[in-house]
Amino acid sequence: MAELDIQISIEDIGWPTEEALLAFCQRVLTAAAVYLHDSEKQPFPKMPPEVSLVFTDDASIQDINAEWRGKDKATNVLSFPAFPVKPGKMPGPMLGDIIIAKETVEREAHELEKSFDDHLTHLLVHGFLHLLGYDHMNSAEAEIMEGLETRILAQLGLSDPYEGQDLKMEP
Repeated sequence: MAELDIQISIEDIGWPTEEALLAFCQRVLTAAAVYLHDSEKQPFPKMPPEVSLVFTDDASIQDINAEWRGKDKATNVLSFPAFPVKPGKMPGPMLGDIIIAKETVEREAHELEKSFDDHLTHLLVHGFLHLLGYDHMNSAEAEIMEGLETRILAQLGLSDPYEGQDLKMEP
């Protein structure tokens, strides 16, 4: 089975407790890892790779986004792979960091008429796929990544977040 060692840091008030977040994230990311392992033949190391999750606020993620991506604005999720990985290849012992901003997740969930937990689930899966080398910089990449997101979310009982939308590509 595709296991993960999940490390959590909470840097903003208002997030659930560390125990609650860990249980939530373990369920979501393990489902994603199992799906990738079983359905996509994604190899996983014998020792569970580590994923670092940081739960923060808009101000912090805006600073990080400005420094590392040159985009001085808040965003919902940022992913920083520890090592370059090609999609479908064996990841290393440390996958990397996923950073999520509470206010943006809340705002987007409201705008999308989704629950906070459902939107957070989508963003965790999205960030996790980035750590495994998937991207959406062009339409071919976006089709692959969004297809995986949709199938993983379906395994978790959630609907297609991209239904009726064009492929989401980074500018």
